[in-house]
Amino acid sequence: MTLRTSPPSSSSKKRIAWGWIVTGSLSGIALVIAFLAPASWLANYIAESSQARLQLLSPRGTVWNGSAQVKLGAGKGSIDEASLTGRLFWKLRPSTQGIVLTLQSECCISKPWQWVITPTLQGPRINISDLPATEPSIWPSAILSGLGTPWNTMQLQGSLSLTTRQLSLQWNQGNWNMVGHAQLDAIEITTSLSTLKPVGSYRFSLQGGQSPYLQLSTLEGSLQLHGSGYWVNHKLQFNGEASAETERADALANLLNIIGRREGARVIIKI
Repeated sequence: MTLRTSPPSSSSKKRIAWGWIVTGSLSGIALVIAFLAPASWLANYIAESSQARLQLLSPRGTVWNGSAQVKLGAGKGSIDEASLTGRLFWKLRPSTQGIVLTLQSECCISKPWQWVITPTLQGPRINISDLPATEPSIWPSAILSGLGTPWNTMQLQGSLSLTTRQLSLQWNQGNWNMVGHAQLDAIEITTSLSTLKPVGSYRFSLQGGQSPYLQLSTLEGSLQLHGSGYWVNHKLQFNGEASAETERADALANLLNIIGRREGARVIIKI
């Protein structure tokens, strides 16, 4: 016995055609929304996920190509905040490795700084392009006052010079694992707690590993700082000391009392 099927009716063909048209239109609209999503969406996401510690003010452009002013704060409900002068510009582009984020800032990042975000089975991996010593990222130390205590009391002035080398971050089982090296030099730092200007220049060196290692040293100055510690399970365990040159002890007394616990002429720093 031979079974015969009748060809689709004209009305069925129209329904199929309209189905493809609607599906294609919705897909096109979704793509347009994705690529033209306003920068304010990204600003809202960052503010919420950081609990208002990092905010992008007056956003312009799109999620993929935009700019904003950067403000640091101590969290929701805090009155402590500080903003960078100028605007931060960003670009997001898909690549064979994932997503390429390019950052540039009027005040602090003179040349494009690229972050390559790659999805892996464990979680995202972020490879950060080098910032060599000849072309560091320079930030005003006054921005730290937005983080609240003790930075708002110290009211630091000076510059923060950031360099990186073969730096990458890998998300794994709820933690960021760091590989590579980052260095932050605090240059000619002054503070409202001392009449001595500047009090000194300092270096924070961070070396990646299973427990990233942080070292603090003094480059120059009457205020001597040194110490070291490790990041373990998102927490910094740090031990250090602060002291003043004998002839500058009176001028640095208030600052030393804020930094840590007094033990005679030296101050113990413990986090």
